[in-house]
Amino acid sequence: MGAVPAPQRVLEAGLRVLVVLNHKGGTLSQHKPREGLALVKAAFDAQGVDATIVAARGRDISSTIRRGLDSPPGFDVVVVGGGDGSINAAASILAGTDIPLGVLPLGTFNHFAKDLGIPLALDAAARVVMEGHSAVVDLGEVNGKVFVNNSSLGIYPHLVATRERVQRRGLAKWAAAAVAALVMLWRLPRPRLCVQAEGWHEDHQTPCLFIGNNPYDLDVFGSAKRSRLDSGLLYLCLVVRPSRFALLKLALRALFGRLEAEQDLLQARLTEATIVPRRRVIHVALDGESLLLNGPLHYRIRPRALRVLVPKSAAS
Repeated sequence: MGAVPAPQRVLEAGLRVLVVLNHKGGTLSQHKPREGLALVKAAFDAQGVDATIVAARGRDISSTIRRGLDSPPGFDVVVVGGGDGSINAAASILAGTDIPLGVLPLGTFNHFAKDLGIPLALDAAARVVMEGHSAVVDLGEVNGKVFVNNSSLGIYPHLVATRERVQRRGLAKWAAAAVAALVMLWRLPRPRLCVQAEGWHEDHQTPCLFIGNNPYDLDVFGSAKRSRLDSGLLYLCLVVRPSRFALLKLALRALFGRLEAEQDLLQARLTEATIVPRRRVIHVALDGESLLLNGPLHYRIRPRALRVLVPKSAAS
């Protein structure tokens, strides 16, 4: 089975389509806002669709979508152009509704789009949207905030926050990421956490606790792939050895496909879990964005919570 259940065609002629672009994210950041809008408009014009296309900053995507849906006559389809953080912002509004979400993978990594089988080329992604085949997929949630890919504690949210601070000083994103990685390897955050789930109550000090929306395949763990997005399960993965040397060794083994999961990782598939940090406030990453949340952290899976537009062949 593919990453999504068998898609169904839901779009018809005349439906109102709202396209919201994160003009500061990924590939669109290489263009001026008007140029980015023109590129996307041309892609939809080629499909014979007169879509309403607007640009927004990443932090304004949710409110832009909400205003569009609340303003008469509203919209029947929402399309987001950006990376996984932008998709997260849209999912937070559309979760639990029957309004389909279209994805234009214009970010840096585009993990969600790749797991759905959505092509990365703009014209091809727009074609997928307008072909109108949809499927429903799961979402993860922590303390009321959803995630489409994963959430993590430990080194990664600190790395993201440090990278953003370095970027604001003028470095390119990849250079800032390299600097942040070195800083975090030196500091190596290792929060002490109590993991609570059904039949499970364990304390750990770890550089990384990872919770995925649906299980990730360990044989391709470094590339973050999921074989399906509708299992109704979270995937918890915790690094059990907290030293710098052990973390570097783990990263190298994962890179070369020689990960020893039973030795290096604690893994579980579950529908909910509570993570209790020693500190009241903790850095948490959600779909590549870093934020501060108050503990305890209550994670749960939301089965079939989001309708997405996917290629007809996504489940083949």
